[in-house]
Amino acid sequence: MMLSRPGTGHDLIVMALGAIQEMENLLAEATAKVRARVAVDGQILPRLFEREQRATHALAWIATYVEAMRQLAGYAEHIQDAGEFGEIEDLAIRICLGEYLAQIFGGIPISQGEMTRPADVGITAPELAAHMTADVENLIAAGNTAQRRARLAELLRRREGAGIGAGSIDETLESIREEVRKFTVGAVMQQAQRWHLSDAYIPDDILAQMADLGVFGLTIPDELGGMGLGKLAMAIVGEELARGYVGVGSLAANAVLAAELILRHGTEEQRQRWLPRIAAGRTVAAAALSEPGSGSDLASIRTTAQRQGGVYKIRGSKTWVTHAARADLLLLLARTNGKENGHRALSLLLVEKQRDSGRPFQSAARVNSRELQALGCRGLKEFEVAFDDFEVPVGSLLGEVEGAGFKQLMEAFETTRIQTAARAAGVAQSALDLALGHAGEPTQSGAHIADFPRIGDKLAMMTAEIAAARQLTGFVARKKDSGARCELEAAMAKMLAARVAWAAADCTMQIYGANGLATELPISRVLADARALNIVDGPSEMLAQIIARRLLDGAS
Repeated sequence: MMLSRPGTGHDLIVMALGAIQEMENLLAEATAKVRARVAVDGQILPRLFEREQRATHALAWIATYVEAMRQLAGYAEHIQDAGEFGEIEDLAIRICLGEYLAQIFGGIPISQGEMTRPADVGITAPELAAHMTADVENLIAAGNTAQRRARLAELLRRREGAGIGAGSIDETLESIREEVRKFTVGAVMQQAQRWHLSDAYIPDDILAQMADLGVFGLTIPDELGGMGLGKLAMAIVGEELARGYVGVGSLAANAVLAAELILRHGTEEQRQRWLPRIAAGRTVAAAALSEPGSGSDLASIRTTAQRQGGVYKIRGSKTWVTHAARADLLLLLARTNGKENGHRALSLLLVEKQRDSGRPFQSAARVNSRELQALGCRGLKEFEVAFDDFEVPVGSLLGEVEGAGFKQLMEAFETTRIQTAARAAGVAQSALDLALGHAGEPTQSGAHIADFPRIGDKLAMMTAEIAAARQLTGFVARKKDSGARCELEAAMAKMLAARVAWAAADCTMQIYGANGLATELPISRVLADARALNIVDGPSEMLAQIIARRLLDGAS
């Protein structure tokens, strides 16, 4: 790695911090303007909040960009202090900062057909111009330039490894990353395309190897059979698994959700019973949360769990239950008070079942199911499951507390969104790996595809944005490890990382050209997986709602 010239990193950091401070000022101004649209007498009114969705979502994206830039600058400071600030890092960080600043001023792409601009939050042209300080102007003018993109693309072809922005972790975490990377390269990557095309289950021996690596017990305390590590370790492992194949990353995500819920909210008996089994891979968990017609609105679910003596009788349907057939445990959200609407009547049940190879509850009475064909994130299979007075013991109630299910899930979603953001970064890195491999091949004329300016531009921007997504995700994981709530930041990380994954996969498909349309090539799988990650654990529209509400409430 070629190191940057002495002082280059320092100069960039000073300029970046100055620009970010000004963007924080702009964000504060935008927040005040949007709050004035949606609040009356200091109270946010739901009907106004919904009506002003364009403004609130624009605010959410501006805030996400500001946080991502702040974390990139922090990363630059760290590697500068460690003497690891190289030319590649310098270029990637400058390109990303310059581009994100330019987009804040000119328009942020929030989907393929939608842009949000400062006017959407009520900032006028003169007001916007007041935020164009010298630091901002310099980074926009000299950050994302054609020359820098070309140089970065040239350097990328010579480098292998975890990717830009993957540093700044201790030796233990780096060792874990390397072990997981060896596993995915040796046991997963060569088979992933076959599993995807055949929509086959990830084999049991892969699950066993993951259990041996400690993947399922990363965040479970060692006294309960786990490794006792934090969310940063979880994010690192999740990214590397998804870089190999998102399906194995999803296996880990299911275990993370189950462990988080049981550890934080389960009774001592539930913790002692389930957590050692999950850590060892003997119990595979699945989440039965969504319902047909309810989408992401969990508060509107209709499945009921009515207590009768020593059992709950479950009635209703769940959809998109990932890995339901081979799961031993379902985390099922149901309404334990059928007379009350909204989230206060919702409870979580730990539903034990037999592991089947076909349909969930294949031999159980009062349960019907059907498989759903998924575009991406395959290897686990998706199901719709209908319950007709299916009985579970009252001891299945998580924490033995009724009406706490929604609150328990909202807290757990902070962790799962960190994990999904990490998986998205892994899928994005996988796309970049494929792009670099293909772009490095010579054409008939002998030139490399990567030498064409617009191909190099794609490689450079992928690299820069992956670094931003990775650093934002790592920041949120560290915040969660500190014991702080991070619903706002977790939503930001997932929203940005999922968009970055889709952009990277789409650009890589474009680099492949017609060959990318061949289903036997991995890029077709990566594209489908990236698209799916923009839906799971909350689509961007829902996440923008969460971010905006937290900003306007003044709480994180």
